[in-house]
Amino acid sequence: NRNGGVVDNIQNSPAEANRIRGVGRANIAVGNFAVNPRIPLDPYNVDGVEISRGPNSNIFGLGASAGTVNYVPIHANATRSISSVTLRADSYGGYRGSFDFNRAIIDRGIEYIASNPAIKDVLVTGGDPFIASDSALENLVARLRAIPHVEIIRFGTRTPVTLPYRVTRELAQRLAKYHPIFVNTHFNCVEELTPEARQVVANLVDAGIPVGNQSVLLRHVNDKPESMMQLLRGLLRARIRPYYLFHPHRVAGTEHLRVSIKTGINLMKKLRGNITGLAIPTYILDTPSGKVPLTPNHILREDGDDLIIADCR
Repeated sequence: NRNGGVVDNIQNSPAEANRIRGVGRANIAVGNFAVNPRIPLDPYNVDGVEISRGPNSNIFGLGASAGTVNYVPIHANATRSISSVTLRADSYGGYRGSFDFNRAIIDRGIEYIASNPAIKDVLVTGGDPFIASDSALENLVARLRAIPHVEIIRFGTRTPVTLPYRVTRELAQRLAKYHPIFVNTHFNCVEELTPEARQVVANLVDAGIPVGNQSVLLRHVNDKPESMMQLLRGLLRARIRPYYLFHPHRVAGTEHLRVSIKTGINLMKKLRGNITGLAIPTYILDTPSGKVPLTPNHILREDGDDLIIADCR
């Protein structure tokens, strides 16, 4: 509420409940809404608060009710280097199934980017920004493209996998007006490359938007050379460039999907020489301080000015 208090009205009146998932810093006012320190917060995501409203509820300063979902970034968040900025949007569709960006918050993000000439690369990720309306996405991209020092705009989205009918030719054509635009998506196994998924990728690529893929290495899903190569070949056939293969995070409840780093390194060794280099992603360990590539070492030792190496066969 306006005074920063937390009222648990979910059990008393679920239809009118204001649900808050804390992914922001405590005691930061968003418009007239104050985040209370008692809300559980994720320390790795300090740039926003997600507020999901019931169909009859109201939250001060956040517009009409009717069950929309607002993901409220505090500011554009410089990540890893001053030349890269991430704007986040959440993928929860609430009762409407889509949402528009909070204009006041986006205004602050645009202002931040425009005032920092070292920022060349803007990543719009989430959650999933493609859940927003076409008009909201185009408005955001047009404003970013109007900033002279912004060179490339990237989107991270899983809608080609989870909601393929969202990525229409119209959306691709609207984004293509602001090139260079890049999209990274997230296929984990070849079975996810359905005809519908391949079609929406074609919508993007035909509009001149390169599509890359980020997978997670998962036990019994893609941790064997055969299953991984099926995925990688399928991605290339769909005109998707394999980009990253992430080592899985240590998240509670996912123990059955985890593999060892040794397994991942051995997998990367078996890919090299058995599939085109165009298909080989970078194996990545995502750490709190940034992404660290995990690559097999083919240098056995140094002998004066010579290197003793192991080939890929």
